[in-house]
Amino acid sequence: MPIINRIADFAGDMTEWRQHLHTIPELSFDCPKTAAFIKAKLEEFGVDEIHTGIAQTGIVAIINGTGAGRTVGLRADFDALPIEEETGVEYASTHAGKMHACGHDGHTAMLLGAAKYMAETRNFAGRVALIFQPAEEDGGGAQVMCAEGMMDRFDIAEVYGIHNLPGAEFGTFLTTPGPIMAAVDSFTIKIKGRGGHGAMPHETADPVVAACGIVQAIQTISSRNVHSAQEKVISVTQIHTGTASNIIPDSAMINGTVRTFDKDVKALIQKRMEEIVQGQAASYGVTAELNYEEGYPATINAEAETAFAASVAREVVGEANVDAESPKVAGAEDFSYMLEERPGAYLFLGAGPGAGLHHPKYNFNDEVAPLGASFFVQLVEKMQPAVK
Repeated sequence: MPIINRIADFAGDMTEWRQHLHTIPELSFDCPKTAAFIKAKLEEFGVDEIHTGIAQTGIVAIINGTGAGRTVGLRADFDALPIEEETGVEYASTHAGKMHACGHDGHTAMLLGAAKYMAETRNFAGRVALIFQPAEEDGGGAQVMCAEGMMDRFDIAEVYGIHNLPGAEFGTFLTTPGPIMAAVDSFTIKIKGRGGHGAMPHETADPVVAACGIVQAIQTISSRNVHSAQEKVISVTQIHTGTASNIIPDSAMINGTVRTFDKDVKALIQKRMEEIVQGQAASYGVTAELNYEEGYPATINAEAETAFAASVAREVVGEANVDAESPKVAGAEDFSYMLEERPGAYLFLGAGPGAGLHHPKYNFNDEVAPLGASFFVQLVEKMQPAVK
């Protein structure tokens, strides 16, 4: 695989950076140690500008090329997860209850590797904006960075991101035009009935039976209200009620998640859910309240930019190792907010066998980092060739 030779030369450094970041996982927006490490490396590389404090601990660094041109945004997330690590590696987390279980340490190392190379060579026109983002897992750091005016402030024209994918064949790139990851919403339904003795149900308004009816009815939205060709997920994940075998409780709570790729489908599901909750509640003689919370929107790749990114990936890993029409993923990603503001593409990079994302035994495969860094570099150099 044609990794850029100079990047191959310092692949060991990238591993060192990544493994250091792995020892100091931080959550959400509260990532001062991580941000300080990134800033120090960028200063060492000699990038032209370093802007800190965006979305609290986020960083945007600028590298100027040779001659006029647009600004291309490259993004890496760097927050961790509230998981107790079980990898047993010598560079395991030193922060109890926190670990890099999604590879954001690796994403950061890839972008730092690309930054080091581009700061040395300047073999492109225009500018590169290196976006180091907190709070992808929790808090929507991408949304906050955009809300604080990042795209306009740095005149970013396009934006690209990579996520490692354990289980996918090592060194493969997977992407697709249009929706690649789902919008993620959550819902909570609070049911109020009238409790009583389990032996005298006729004297109650039973919220347990109502909860069961509501859960069953919600499942008909996918099968009876949304076109079968539209991909969607409605999952009830919690039902809480009751305290004893002979007591009918006063209340019940239902919780779950909705995943969609189309805004109209999402709106239909929300509408039908409200109608079903109210209708079912009335039929069981209870009252119910639906709280539907919208989360990250669908991650939607721009068609032309995705085709271009796939062509660059083919140059890095070969034609056979790029799937430019990969299946959608029902997981969610706050890079979606950046793609709502600017065209661009999101790609998965196969990391080979290993524990899955968000698993306590997960560990980023350092061997894929030079591939990701080479992709970022060649994306910029091919998009905006240097002025000779």
